[in-house]
Amino acid sequence: MSDFQFRLNALAGKPSFTKWHRGVEKEALRVTSRGELASTPHPPSLGSPLTHPKITTDFSEAQLEIITGVHDSTTDCLDELDNLHRFAYGQIGSEYLWPASMPCFVGSDRDVPIAYYGESNQAKIKSIYRMGLANRYGRRMQTISGIHYNFSLSDEFWGAFAEVCDDEDGIEFRNSHYMNLIRNFRRLAWLPIYLFGASPAVCRSFAPRSIGHLQDFDEGSYFLPDATSLRMGPLGYQSTAQSARFVSFNSLDDYIRTLVPLLTEEHPDYVKYGVEREGTYEQLNTALLQIEAEFYGTIRPKRKGGAGERPIEALRRRGVEYVEVRCLDLDPFHPVGIALDTMDFLDLFLVFCLLSDSPQDDAGTAQTNVRNQETVVERGREPGLLLEDGENERTLAVWAGEVLREVAALGVLVEGSIESGEHSPDYGRIVNDQIAKVENRKNTPSQRVLDSMRGKNTSYSSWGLSQARVHQDHYKSHPVESVLAAELEALAQWSLAQQKMIESEDDAPFETYLAHYLQLDL
Repeated sequence: MSDFQFRLNALAGKPSFTKWHRGVEKEALRVTSRGELASTPHPPSLGSPLTHPKITTDFSEAQLEIITGVHDSTTDCLDELDNLHRFAYGQIGSEYLWPASMPCFVGSDRDVPIAYYGESNQAKIKSIYRMGLANRYGRRMQTISGIHYNFSLSDEFWGAFAEVCDDEDGIEFRNSHYMNLIRNFRRLAWLPIYLFGASPAVCRSFAPRSIGHLQDFDEGSYFLPDATSLRMGPLGYQSTAQSARFVSFNSLDDYIRTLVPLLTEEHPDYVKYGVEREGTYEQLNTALLQIEAEFYGTIRPKRKGGAGERPIEALRRRGVEYVEVRCLDLDPFHPVGIALDTMDFLDLFLVFCLLSDSPQDDAGTAQTNVRNQETVVERGREPGLLLEDGENERTLAVWAGEVLREVAALGVLVEGSIESGEHSPDYGRIVNDQIAKVENRKNTPSQRVLDSMRGKNTSYSSWGLSQARVHQDHYKSHPVESVLAAELEALAQWSLAQQKMIESEDDAPFETYLAHYLQLDL
C-alpha cells in the first residue's frame, strides 16, 4: 500500500479531514467601452489601494485586485468574491472589467499607467517596485491578469494528520508537509494549466509575433492552435534570469537559503538601470529580485507579515501559513473569473498533493518542471502530447488519467467525511468533468475560447469586449445589497483616512526608510 493510500484510509471518516481554508485574489483590468485600457485613476469611491484590505490595484492604476477573506467553504468564498464585484461595478461607471487574462488593446508601454498609492514612504516603495518591474519586463507584460488561490489546512486537520503520521503537530511538521505539497504541485502544475488554461490567443497590440511562435488568427489576433495558457509561457510571467537560478523546495530552510541570494546579490542585467537616476528611482535595488513578490512560479509558501516585516522574515520566524497557487487564468466565461467547481477541484487536488509521496527536487527536476509547463502552455491540446516523467516520457492523457483517478478516490472519502449541514461538493461529478477535458480537448476552456471566437467570427479583443459587456450587464442588473453596500462604502472611507494617517505620521527620510526595508533580518 502506498503512503498516499495509507494516509487516505487513516483520515477517512474523520470530520477534521475536510477542514480546509481558502481565499481568492482576482486581478482584472478596467477598460473603456471600446476595449482600451482605462486611463482614469483608481475610483476614490473604492477607497485607498494602499490600505483597503479587499479592493486595491496590482501593477497598473487600471488593474483592480479584488481580495476575499479566508473562508471555511468554497461557496462562502465565492459569495464574497461575487459581492465585491457587485460593489466594484457600481463604482466604475461606464467602464468594464476585462474578463480574460491576456490584456485588451493596450497600445505602447507608455500607455500603461503605473499604480499610485500616495506620498507616504510605504506608498513610494510600492510604486518604485512597479517601476522596477516596468524597466525589467516592460509594462505591458505586467497587465496580464490572473487568479491567485490561497489554501491552507485547519488546526484540526493538522492534529489528525500528525496522528496518522505518528508525529507531533507543530511548526516543523507543518512546514515539512506544506513543502511536500508544493513540490508535488510544481511537478504536476501542467495539469491545472491544461484543465483551466483559458488564454490561447492574444491581441496583436500586446505581443510581437516572434514570441512563442505565434500564428495569425485574424487581422487583430495571434494564437497557437493547441495552446492552453499563453499567460504561463514565454509571453507571460516568466523570467529567463530567474529560471537559470535554482530555488529548492525540499524544506523551508532550503527555500529561504536559496532564495536569499536572489534578493541580495547584484544581477548584471539590472545593474544597468541603476537605482536612482537624476532624482528619480528606477527600481528598489539591482538584485535579481527586488522583493519576494517578484519571484515567479506556479505556487509558493506564504505567511502574513507584521508591520514592516518582509515575507521571507515572517516565514523564517513563524513558518508556512498557507500556499498561494499562481497558475490560474481568469475564466472568461464566469463573471468573477473562477467557477465554484474549479475551486472545489483545486481543494481536492491540493490535498492530493499533500498526502502523496513527494520526491525531493534538484536543479534537473526544476528544469523538467519548466519544460513540461512550457510544453503544455503552447501545445497542451495536441493529440498524443508527450511529457517528461523522470527519465521516461509518457502522454499527457495517460499521466493525467492516473492522477485524476487518485484524486477521484480522495474525493469519495472526503465526501464521506463531510459533516451534515456543511457545503458538500459533488466531487465525483467534478473530477469526471476534468477527466472529460482530458478525453476530449473540446471541453477545455482554451478550446472553448477559440471555438467561441470562431463562432462569432471575431478577433480576440472584440470577443473579450463582448464577454465584458455580458458580465457588466449581469452585475448592473444585480447590484450589491444596500446593507453590504453601506459596509463597503464605510470601509472605503476608512481606508482613505488610514492612508492620510500614514502620510501624516511619516517622519523618516525615504532613503533611510528604503534602506531599513531592504535589510533582511534572518
